[in-house]
Amino acid sequence: MGLCEPSGRWVRAGRAALLGLLLLAAGSSAAEPPRPVDRVDLQRYMGLWYEIAAMPNFFQRHCARDTRAEYALREDGLVGVTNRCVRASGELDQAEGVARVADPATNARLEVSLVSLLGWRPFWGDYWVIGLGEGYDYALVGTPSRRWGWMLARDPHPPEAQVQAWLAELKAQGYDPATFVRTPQGTPAAP
Repeated sequence: MGLCEPSGRWVRAGRAALLGLLLLAAGSSAAEPPRPVDRVDLQRYMGLWYEIAAMPNFFQRHCARDTRAEYALREDGLVGVTNRCVRASGELDQAEGVARVADPATNARLEVSLVSLLGWRPFWGDYWVIGLGEGYDYALVGTPSRRWGWMLARDPHPPEAQVQAWLAELKAQGYDPATFVRTPQGTPAAP
């Protein structure tokens, strides 16, 4: 046998290794990202939203209750973002930021930045609207990786049947509903 002629043992080992790599690659391929809604009317989306449930995340770890977000269109075309929550100590926590539309054809994919260094925004996070009520009474927000997700509503205390329907909608988008933790809400914010 010459140096370039593979023996049967090496051929079989090579085939097994190739098959193993193919199976590994197939098993680790990411699922399709969630589907954003067809269209978001930004004017209707603006205003106050209450967080009904969310996947736990490091940037909201200090929030104990009454988590809400308020959005307002700005003259420069960006969306002003004000996030508020109450810490376990009772102290109000607030973060100001901006959002920009990442998909102008639908307005359903945005990017949000809550960090500004002398006016420069080095960090932007995905904010995809993946569920939206016809009357803009609720919104389901996710990310392409499904690492984060939020259930928002205009009413801080929606009926449980509605919450369950939203969880089913999240499940249909590939999220595990068990990973969403309910956000305690007190009384609605004063206008």
